[in-house]
Amino acid sequence: MSAAVESLLARAEGLLARLEAVLPHAATPPDWAASPAFRARRRHGALCLEPVRAISRIALSDLKEVEPQKERLLRNTAQFVAGRPANNVLLTGAKGTGKSSLIKAVLNEFSGQGLRLIEVDKADLVDLPDLVDQVAGRPERFVVFCDDLSFDEGEASYKALKSVLDGSVAAASDNVLIYATSNRRHLLPEKMADNLGGTRGEHGEIHPGEAVEEKISLSERFGLWISFYPFSQAEYLTIVAQWLRHFGLDDASIAAARQEALIWALERGSRSGRVAFQFARDRAGRGAVGHAEPAQRLGDDGQAPEGLDHV
Repeated sequence: MSAAVESLLARAEGLLARLEAVLPHAATPPDWAASPAFRARRRHGALCLEPVRAISRIALSDLKEVEPQKERLLRNTAQFVAGRPANNVLLTGAKGTGKSSLIKAVLNEFSGQGLRLIEVDKADLVDLPDLVDQVAGRPERFVVFCDDLSFDEGEASYKALKSVLDGSVAAASDNVLIYATSNRRHLLPEKMADNLGGTRGEHGEIHPGEAVEEKISLSERFGLWISFYPFSQAEYLTIVAQWLRHFGLDDASIAAARQEALIWALERGSRSGRVAFQFARDRAGRGAVGHAEPAQRLGDDGQAPEGLDHV
Protein backbone atom coordinates (compact mmCIF):
# COMPACT_ATOMS: atom_id res chain seq x y z
CA MET A 1 0.00 0.00 0.00
CA SER A 2 2.79 2.46 0.88
CA ALA A 3 4.51 1.84 -2.46
CA ALA A 4 1.28 2.60 -4.33
CA VAL A 5 0.79 5.81 -2.33
CA GLU A 6 4.36 6.91 -2.98
CA SER A 7 3.92 6.27 -6.71
CA LEU A 8 0.67 8.26 -6.73
CA LEU A 9 2.32 11.15 -4.89
CA ALA A 10 5.24 11.15 -7.32
CA ARG A 11 2.86 11.28 -10.28
CA ALA A 12 0.89 14.09 -8.65
CA GLU A 13 4.06 16.11 -8.04
CA GLY A 14 5.09 15.64 -11.67
CA LEU A 15 1.67 16.79 -12.86
CA LEU A 16 1.82 19.87 -10.61
CA ALA A 17 5.28 20.73 -11.94
CA ARG A 18 4.01 20.59 -15.53
CA LEU A 19 0.98 22.71 -14.65
CA GLU A 20 3.14 25.34 -12.96
CA ALA A 21 5.16 25.68 -16.17
CA VAL A 22 2.09 26.67 -18.20
CA LEU A 23 0.02 28.58 -15.64
CA PRO A 24 0.39 32.40 -15.58
CA HIS A 25 3.03 33.65 -13.16
CA ALA A 26 3.06 36.94 -11.34
CA ALA A 27 5.05 39.47 -13.34
CA THR A 28 8.53 39.98 -11.90
CA PRO A 29 9.54 43.66 -11.71
CA PRO A 30 12.43 44.36 -14.10
CA ASP A 31 15.77 45.84 -13.18
CA TRP A 32 14.90 49.44 -13.99
CA ALA A 33 18.58 50.44 -13.90
CA ALA A 34 19.52 47.90 -16.57
CA SER A 35 18.47 50.01 -19.56
CA PRO A 36 16.44 53.08 -20.53
CA ALA A 37 14.42 50.90 -22.94
CA PHE A 38 12.39 47.72 -22.37
CA ARG A 39 10.39 45.28 -24.47
CA ALA A 40 7.13 43.78 -23.28
CA ARG A 41 7.26 40.02 -23.85
CA ARG A 42 4.86 37.27 -22.83
CA ARG A 43 6.53 34.69 -20.60
CA HIS A 44 4.60 31.85 -18.89
CA GLY A 45 1.32 33.59 -19.62
CA ALA A 46 2.34 36.93 -18.09
CA LEU A 47 3.59 40.11 -19.72
CA CYS A 48 7.17 40.76 -18.60
CA LEU A 49 9.44 43.74 -19.25
CA GLU A 50 12.86 42.78 -20.61
CA PRO A 51 15.65 45.38 -20.78
CA VAL A 52 17.01 46.21 -24.23
CA ARG A 53 20.76 45.67 -24.06
CA ALA A 54 21.75 47.32 -27.35
CA ILE A 55 19.85 50.57 -27.97
CA SER A 56 19.87 52.53 -31.20
CA ARG A 57 22.16 55.53 -30.68
CA ILE A 58 20.51 57.74 -33.26
CA ALA A 59 20.58 61.40 -32.27
CA LEU A 60 18.21 64.22 -33.11
CA SER A 61 20.96 65.85 -35.17
CA ASP A 62 21.09 62.74 -37.39
CA LEU A 63 17.53 63.36 -38.64
CA LYS A 64 17.24 65.85 -41.48
CA GLU A 65 14.31 67.42 -43.35
CA VAL A 66 11.87 66.71 -40.50
CA GLU A 67 12.46 69.83 -38.43
CA PRO A 68 8.79 70.74 -37.77
CA GLN A 69 7.99 67.19 -36.70
CA LYS A 70 11.11 67.06 -34.56
CA GLU A 71 10.24 70.31 -32.82
CA ARG A 72 6.69 69.21 -31.96
CA LEU A 73 7.69 65.83 -30.53
CA LEU A 74 10.63 67.34 -28.67
CA ARG A 75 8.41 69.98 -27.06
CA ASN A 76 5.76 67.44 -26.01
CA THR A 77 8.34 65.09 -24.53
CA ALA A 78 10.11 67.91 -22.67
CA GLN A 79 6.78 68.85 -21.08
CA PHE A 80 6.20 65.23 -20.08
CA VAL A 81 9.66 64.75 -18.57
CA ALA A 82 9.28 67.99 -16.60
CA GLY A 83 6.02 66.72 -15.10
CA ARG A 84 3.85 69.17 -17.03
CA PRO A 85 0.76 68.20 -19.06
CA ALA A 86 1.58 66.45 -22.34
CA ASN A 87 -0.27 64.45 -24.99
CA ASN A 88 -0.24 60.95 -26.37
CA VAL A 89 1.22 61.15 -29.88
CA LEU A 90 0.34 59.50 -33.18
CA LEU A 91 3.01 59.84 -35.89
CA THR A 92 1.61 59.02 -39.34
CA GLY A 93 2.57 59.34 -42.97
CA ALA A 94 4.92 58.07 -45.63
CA LYS A 95 7.02 55.02 -44.92
CA GLY A 96 10.71 55.43 -44.16
CA THR A 97 10.47 59.14 -43.32
CA GLY A 98 11.78 58.90 -39.75
CA LYS A 99 8.75 58.29 -37.54
CA SER A 100 10.27 55.49 -35.45
CA SER A 101 13.76 56.99 -35.62
CA LEU A 102 12.48 60.24 -34.16
CA ILE A 103 11.03 58.44 -31.13
CA LYS A 104 14.34 56.61 -30.57
CA ALA A 105 16.25 59.88 -30.86
CA VAL A 106 13.95 61.54 -28.32
CA LEU A 107 14.60 58.67 -25.90
CA ASN A 108 18.35 59.21 -26.25
CA GLU A 109 17.85 62.94 -25.69
CA PHE A 110 15.87 62.57 -22.45
CA SER A 111 16.94 59.23 -20.95
CA GLY A 112 19.33 61.05 -18.61
CA GLN A 113 16.34 62.98 -17.24
CA GLY A 114 14.38 59.85 -16.31
CA LEU A 115 12.61 59.04 -19.58
CA ARG A 116 12.09 55.32 -20.20
CA LEU A 117 10.64 53.59 -23.26
CA ILE A 118 8.61 50.36 -23.30
CA GLU A 119 8.07 48.80 -26.73
CA VAL A 120 4.84 46.80 -27.00
CA ASP A 121 3.74 44.68 -29.97
CA LYS A 122 0.20 45.10 -31.20
CA ALA A 123 -0.73 41.58 -30.09
CA ASP A 124 0.20 42.42 -26.50
CA LEU A 125 -1.84 45.61 -26.27
CA VAL A 126 -4.63 43.60 -24.62
CA ASP A 127 -2.41 43.64 -21.51
CA LEU A 128 -1.76 47.37 -21.72
CA PRO A 129 -3.89 48.23 -18.64
CA ASP A 130 -1.82 45.78 -16.55
CA LEU A 131 1.38 47.27 -17.92
CA VAL A 132 0.27 50.78 -16.97
CA ASP A 133 -0.55 49.55 -13.46
CA GLN A 134 2.91 47.96 -13.21
CA VAL A 135 4.74 51.26 -13.77
CA ALA A 136 2.31 53.52 -11.92
CA GLY A 137 3.99 55.13 -8.94
CA ARG A 138 7.50 54.77 -10.37
CA PRO A 139 9.58 57.98 -10.40
CA GLU A 140 10.54 57.53 -14.08
CA ARG A 141 8.48 58.84 -16.98
CA PHE A 142 7.42 56.09 -19.41
CA VAL A 143 6.66 56.25 -23.11
CA VAL A 144 4.83 53.14 -24.33
CA PHE A 145 5.99 52.74 -27.94
CA CYS A 146 3.78 50.97 -30.52
CA ASP A 147 5.50 50.81 -33.90
CA ASP A 148 3.78 50.39 -37.27
CA LEU A 149 0.37 50.25 -35.65
CA SER A 150 -2.79 49.32 -37.55
CA PHE A 151 -5.79 47.17 -36.81
CA ASP A 152 -8.29 44.97 -38.52
CA GLU A 153 -11.88 45.40 -37.48
CA GLY A 154 -12.83 43.58 -34.30
CA GLU A 155 -9.34 43.11 -32.83
CA ALA A 156 -9.31 42.96 -29.03
CA SER A 157 -6.10 44.99 -28.79
CA TYR A 158 -7.88 47.89 -30.52
CA LYS A 159 -10.41 48.12 -27.69
CA ALA A 160 -7.70 47.87 -25.01
CA LEU A 161 -5.66 50.72 -26.51
CA LYS A 162 -8.77 52.84 -26.96
CA SER A 163 -9.71 52.35 -23.31
CA VAL A 164 -6.25 53.25 -21.98
CA LEU A 165 -5.99 56.36 -24.15
CA ASP A 166 -9.29 57.80 -23.01
CA GLY A 167 -12.41 55.96 -22.01
CA SER A 168 -11.70 53.83 -18.97
CA VAL A 169 -13.34 54.69 -15.65
CA ALA A 170 -9.83 54.64 -14.16
CA ALA A 171 -7.71 57.74 -14.63
CA ALA A 172 -4.54 57.21 -16.67
CA SER A 173 -1.28 57.30 -14.76
CA ASP A 174 0.42 60.68 -15.18
CA ASN A 175 3.83 59.06 -15.71
CA VAL A 176 2.80 57.18 -18.89
CA LEU A 177 2.28 58.39 -22.46
CA ILE A 178 1.67 56.38 -25.62
CA TYR A 179 3.66 57.17 -28.77
CA ALA A 180 2.52 55.21 -31.85
CA THR A 181 3.60 55.21 -35.49
CA SER A 182 1.43 54.17 -38.40
CA ASN A 183 1.10 54.52 -42.15
CA ARG A 184 -2.66 54.87 -41.62
CA ARG A 185 -4.05 58.13 -40.28
CA HIS A 186 -7.04 56.44 -38.64
CA LEU A 187 -5.36 53.09 -37.82
CA LEU A 188 -8.26 51.05 -39.26
CA PRO A 189 -8.99 50.08 -42.90
CA GLU A 190 -11.38 52.50 -44.59
CA LYS A 191 -13.67 51.45 -47.42
CA MET A 192 -15.48 53.22 -50.22
CA ALA A 193 -18.78 52.23 -48.59
CA ASP A 194 -17.85 54.42 -45.61
CA ASN A 195 -18.31 57.49 -47.83
CA LEU A 196 -21.77 56.49 -49.00
CA GLY A 197 -24.96 57.66 -47.38
CA GLY A 198 -26.01 54.04 -46.88
CA THR A 199 -25.18 50.56 -48.06
CA ARG A 200 -27.35 48.08 -49.85
CA GLY A 201 -27.76 44.45 -49.00
CA GLU A 202 -29.02 42.32 -46.19
CA HIS A 203 -26.18 43.21 -43.85
CA GLY A 204 -25.70 46.87 -44.83
CA GLU A 205 -25.18 49.52 -42.14
CA ILE A 206 -28.39 51.34 -41.24
CA HIS A 207 -26.37 54.20 -39.74
CA PRO A 208 -23.11 54.28 -41.74
CA GLY A 209 -22.08 57.56 -40.14
CA GLU A 210 -21.75 55.80 -36.80
CA ALA A 211 -19.45 53.20 -38.35
CA VAL A 212 -17.21 56.00 -39.64
CA GLU A 213 -17.20 57.65 -36.21
CA GLU A 214 -16.08 54.36 -34.67
CA LYS A 215 -13.18 54.10 -37.11
CA ILE A 216 -11.79 57.55 -36.40
CA SER A 217 -12.46 57.52 -32.65
CA LEU A 218 -9.18 55.77 -31.80
CA SER A 219 -6.91 58.19 -33.65
CA GLU A 220 -8.82 61.13 -32.17
CA ARG A 221 -7.85 59.98 -28.68
CA PHE A 222 -4.22 60.83 -29.46
CA GLY A 223 -3.90 64.45 -28.43
CA LEU A 224 -1.07 65.22 -30.85
CA TRP A 225 -0.91 64.18 -34.50
CA ILE A 226 2.42 64.55 -36.31
CA SER A 227 2.39 63.96 -40.07
CA PHE A 228 5.32 62.95 -42.28
CA TYR A 229 5.48 63.46 -46.03
CA PRO A 230 7.48 61.97 -48.94
CA PHE A 231 10.83 63.65 -49.57
CA SER A 232 11.66 65.65 -52.65
CA GLN A 233 14.82 64.83 -54.60
CA ALA A 234 16.73 67.67 -52.94
CA GLU A 235 15.61 66.55 -49.48
CA TYR A 236 16.57 62.96 -50.24
CA LEU A 237 20.06 64.03 -51.32
CA THR A 238 20.45 66.10 -48.14
CA ILE A 239 19.66 63.01 -46.07
CA VAL A 240 22.07 60.91 -48.12
CA ALA A 241 24.81 63.46 -47.48
CA GLN A 242 24.06 63.45 -43.76
CA TRP A 243 24.41 59.68 -43.51
CA LEU A 244 27.51 59.54 -45.69
CA ARG A 245 29.05 62.16 -43.42
CA HIS A 246 27.97 60.05 -40.43
CA PHE A 247 29.89 57.11 -41.90
CA GLY A 248 33.04 59.23 -42.30
CA LEU A 249 33.03 60.21 -45.98
CA ASP A 250 34.42 63.63 -46.91
CA ASP A 251 32.65 66.30 -48.94
CA ALA A 252 34.29 65.29 -52.20
CA SER A 253 33.19 61.68 -51.82
CA ILE A 254 29.68 62.80 -50.92
CA ALA A 255 29.45 64.94 -54.06
CA ALA A 256 30.73 62.04 -56.17
CA ALA A 257 28.04 59.76 -54.75
CA ARG A 258 25.15 61.99 -55.80
CA GLN A 259 24.27 60.27 -59.09
CA GLU A 260 24.65 56.81 -57.62
CA ALA A 261 22.31 57.79 -54.77
CA LEU A 262 19.66 58.85 -57.29
CA ILE A 263 19.97 55.57 -59.17
CA TRP A 264 19.70 53.68 -55.89
CA ALA A 265 16.40 55.45 -55.14
CA LEU A 266 15.11 54.84 -58.66
CA GLU A 267 15.76 51.11 -58.40
CA ARG A 268 13.80 50.93 -55.15
CA GLY A 269 10.97 53.18 -56.23
CA SER A 270 11.34 55.35 -53.13
CA ARG A 271 13.24 58.38 -51.87
CA SER A 272 12.67 57.76 -48.17
CA GLY A 273 15.09 58.40 -45.35
CA ARG A 274 15.38 54.64 -44.91
CA VAL A 275 16.51 54.24 -48.52
CA ALA A 276 19.02 57.06 -48.04
CA PHE A 277 20.47 55.34 -44.98
CA GLN A 278 20.68 52.00 -46.79
CA PHE A 279 22.52 53.60 -49.69
CA ALA A 280 24.96 55.38 -47.36
CA ARG A 281 25.69 52.18 -45.48
CA ASP A 282 26.33 50.33 -48.73
CA ARG A 283 28.53 53.09 -50.13
CA ALA A 284 30.50 53.44 -46.91
CA GLY A 285 30.96 49.69 -46.72
CA ARG A 286 32.49 49.64 -50.20
CA GLY A 287 34.80 52.53 -49.41
CA ALA A 288 34.77 56.21 -50.31
CA VAL A 289 35.56 55.54 -53.97
CA GLY A 290 33.08 52.73 -54.65
CA HIS A 291 31.92 51.56 -58.04
CA ALA A 292 29.35 54.03 -59.34
CA GLU A 293 26.65 53.05 -61.81
CA PRO A 294 27.16 54.25 -65.41
CA ALA A 295 26.68 58.01 -65.59
CA GLN A 296 24.67 57.76 -68.84
CA ARG A 297 21.71 56.50 -66.83
CA LEU A 298 21.29 60.09 -65.66
CA GLY A 299 20.93 63.20 -67.75
CA ASP A 300 23.96 64.99 -69.09
CA ASP A 301 23.36 67.76 -66.57
CA GLY A 302 23.47 65.28 -63.67
CA GLN A 303 19.72 65.57 -63.09
CA ALA A 304 17.40 62.60 -62.81
CA PRO A 305 15.73 61.56 -66.06
CA GLU A 306 12.02 62.05 -66.52
CA GLY A 307 10.14 60.08 -63.89
CA LEU A 308 12.94 59.83 -61.34
CA ASP A 309 11.90 62.99 -59.53
CA HIS A 310 8.55 61.32 -58.86
CA VAL A 311 10.04 58.31 -57.09
